[in-house]
Amino acid sequence: MLNDTPDPSQTSEALGPMPIEVSARVRNLPPYLFGKINALKAQKRRAGDDVIDLGMGNPTDPPESWVVDKLCEAARDARNHRYSVAQGIDNLRREVAKRYEVRFGVTLDPDEEIVTTIGSKEGFSHMCLALLGPGDTALAPAPTFPIHAHAVALANANVIALDITDPGQFLANVAQMCTHLYPRPKVLILNYPHNPTATVVETAFFEEIVSLARRFHFAVIHDFAYGDIGFDGYEPPSFLSAKGAKDVGCEFTTMSKGYNMAGWRVGFAAGNRAMINALKSIKGYYDYGLFQAVQIAAIVALRHGEEARRAQVLEYQKRRDVLVEGLNRQGWNVPRPKAGMFVWAPIPEPWRSRMGSIDLAMKLIEEADVAVSPGRGFGDAGEGFLRLALVENDQRLRQAVRQMTRCLRTESKEA
Repeated sequence: MLNDTPDPSQTSEALGPMPIEVSARVRNLPPYLFGKINALKAQKRRAGDDVIDLGMGNPTDPPESWVVDKLCEAARDARNHRYSVAQGIDNLRREVAKRYEVRFGVTLDPDEEIVTTIGSKEGFSHMCLALLGPGDTALAPAPTFPIHAHAVALANANVIALDITDPGQFLANVAQMCTHLYPRPKVLILNYPHNPTATVVETAFFEEIVSLARRFHFAVIHDFAYGDIGFDGYEPPSFLSAKGAKDVGCEFTTMSKGYNMAGWRVGFAAGNRAMINALKSIKGYYDYGLFQAVQIAAIVALRHGEEARRAQVLEYQKRRDVLVEGLNRQGWNVPRPKAGMFVWAPIPEPWRSRMGSIDLAMKLIEEADVAVSPGRGFGDAGEGFLRLALVENDQRLRQAVRQMTRCLRTESKEA
């Protein structure tokens, strides 16, 4: 007769946790280079230190009060607590289509050429799953915003990063890769205004991209996350405004930046029907879409928020001037970006030759209580630079410059 009484020595407590083998796609992900800085930032704040955080493009300004009011009103409607739809509610997609028509002169079918995403990062990652697989190659910008490489890796595809800081040379490098690489690249990833370098282009650049895409038969994914923020009269162009762009690619936008709705996670994909439908298929399996109250509030923000968006752009422009001028007065040589939320600052001597960007970023948070992103976190092409986000107010930015200057000046004297 079998004894059903468990042997205490064989209980899970006695045996310990069973080893779990994670997938190769997880094992192959590189270490998160910003993790150590984020951990130190949290530790210092728990200890009561006032850390000025210029490391992450996380808006500190709130959305307009009337957008929040609409969210609250919609949240009180019991009907909005049901599952939504993965592609986004009809009226929100129609509002996105109107926005493209008014701002960029681009006509989009809300049903076939637009899908709502849970922030642009989710949409971009799932688009990579929809288009790429083992043996495929994507071309990406260098320096590289991490998800532009890691989403490709998570799709079990290969990524080749090309320097993006000279748009003309970038076009030539894309053509060269497509000519000599076999199999040819399947996807080209673009990001203008570029994170982290703030490189910008005009519509003519996108027209050249469309021509290359037709010639070499690759799909284009344009991350337009910073398209709402242009300075000194510069208006970042949409990739879709280039003739024929919808035939070869799609574009991701977000309400995180210009509308201060980063935590709301409202993004959109628009463009090529086959690509949009492929993304819909992926999302249909993965999620039920955004909380409907958030989508309703996003409609109101898009419909009535253009004046507020422009005011926010002017605020970022003012912060850019405060930070760039403050650093340059202290001996830096920082170019004035034309768009985006970041200053891409070449590390000045003698620190550039003395330590890498990660070590310098750690020094600044440890000794100056200022958090910045090391350029190395964006790949080898980012070494020698720091990325500073324009998310603090003028007073805090001036204080950050003073604290950085004091820290580095002391280091210079000690040397």
